Amino acid sequence: MKNIDRRDIHIFARNSSLSPKATQQSLKEEVYQHKKNWDDFFRFALLILGLGFLCLGIIFFFAYNWQDLHKFVKMGIIQGLLLAAVCLTLFLKTNETIKNILLTATAMLVGVLFAVFGQVYQTGANAYDFFLAWTIFIAIWTIISKFPPLWILFIALINTTFLLYFQQVAADWSWIFAFSMLTIGNSIPCIIAIIWNLQNKNRQVPEYFIQITALATIICATISMLNVIMNNYPAATPLCSILLIYLYSLGIIYGLKYRKIFFLTSISLSLMIIISTFLLHYSESEEMIFTIGLFNIIAVTVLVRFFISLQKKHSHE
Repeated sequence: MKNIDRRDIHIFARNSSLSPKATQQSLKEEVYQHKKNWDDFFRFALLILGLGFLCLGIIFFFAYNWQDLHKFVKMGIIQGLLLAAVCLTLFLKTNETIKNILLTATAMLVGVLFAVFGQVYQTGANAYDFFLAWTIFIAIWTIISKFPPLWILFIALINTTFLLYFQQVAADWSWIFAFSMLTIGNSIPCIIAIIWNLQNKNRQVPEYFIQITALATIICATISMLNVIMNNYPAATPLCSILLIYLYSLGIIYGLKYRKIFFLTSISLSLMIIISTFLLHYSESEEMIFTIGLFNIIAVTVLVRFFISLQKKHSHE
């Protein structure tokens, strides 16, 4: 049996002469995780936690001993650690996943290096310059490694850089434009990952990467529409509405066709927030607040019933 799940085995057992012992064996072979998988999970989890605590320890070390360290010692320590991490990533004879985890930790150290450099020499740069440099200097590692957690860090840095640029440099520009651009930017890796998974069955992009990028897209689209509603920007309404309708339609179609409840629930919650904000902006009377509360209760009830029926339908297929 290949490419089957627990539901398929139970359906087959109910409609055939498959014995309970054979059913249990099929579940053990096809559904339950093997001991090796659990060993790999704990090994990688502990490695990630260890490297994360190491990076935090380095940051707190500099924070606590900042006044007692010479500037060359400060730069030397972080550069030495960064060089050691790069050498381990390049020359350590281990599997590709561990190397990619080390590379992600190295990318974190690049941020620490720029932070220490900025504090030592008091560059006076804007905060977005720090994140921009961090993003640029790990771009090649991100592209070459094709490691989803490193890509998530890279995308988060791009979002942070963009928002800080609008806050500190392009303050006269509309935040609607900023979040609309972030909506488009975050949707691109999400759509590419989905198309990749649909066309390549052997090497799949992890589901958490798709969900995180989709969630970032939905959050930015929601904030953009809330800005349009609350700040009365009629010129931006058509563009933001078309963008939201297009992306949300793709998400709903994908969620219904491939049984992705995450997309359906996230988009539904976003639409509820947008509609509630529109109604509240239209009127802040007690009657309207009651109407909004009633709308949310009805919407949640209908959505829960729909998702339950959808789940039952899928279970019987």
